[in-house]
Amino acid sequence: MALTALELCTRALLRIGAQAIASMDEGTAEAEIASGLYAGTRDALLSAHPWSFATGQATLPRLAARPTADFQNAFQLPAGFLRALSAGGPSLGRGLAYRILEDRLHCDADQVTLTYIFRPDESSFPAFFAAALVARLSAEFCIPLTESTSRAQLLIGQAESEFRAARRTDSQQATVRAIDNFPLIQARG
Repeated sequence: MALTALELCTRALLRIGAQAIASMDEGTAEAEIASGLYAGTRDALLSAHPWSFATGQATLPRLAARPTADFQNAFQLPAGFLRALSAGGPSLGRGLAYRILEDRLHCDADQVTLTYIFRPDESSFPAFFAAALVARLSAEFCIPLTESTSRAQLLIGQAESEFRAARRTDSQQATVRAIDNFPLIQARG
């Protein structure tokens, strides 16, 4: 079932016993807190793990302006970019040395394929991530709405548990990658 930001926030509010909201800008305390904390909490949770549904690859456009130091070329990061996972050449998703400064990727290669975490639409969140996000939002909303630190601590523990379960579920959706270039394996032949 596809959810919206409003539905995710409403679920989190209901978990702490607060009033549901009909709009993020309706003027209630619940709506103001949801509006103020939602985007940052969502982006932090998306950035915390290489989620399969939020991982993409793109060939980056090279910029005319060259970096001041250290690298030869600068490339524009894609829209919705949250975190880099790796950079590679034309047919590889990893292997290049790079650095991200401002909204650009700097490296010495002439062409870059970036593997990165992006901000997907809420409607594409799988159930396991939505549950982890709702749990985290509940913890974030708790103190401003209830002023109960003990309840907030309990909710933070629940959010961490949901996050671990979501990471575990997401990590089972790909073939385990073999360890490359590890000296102990090479020494044993």
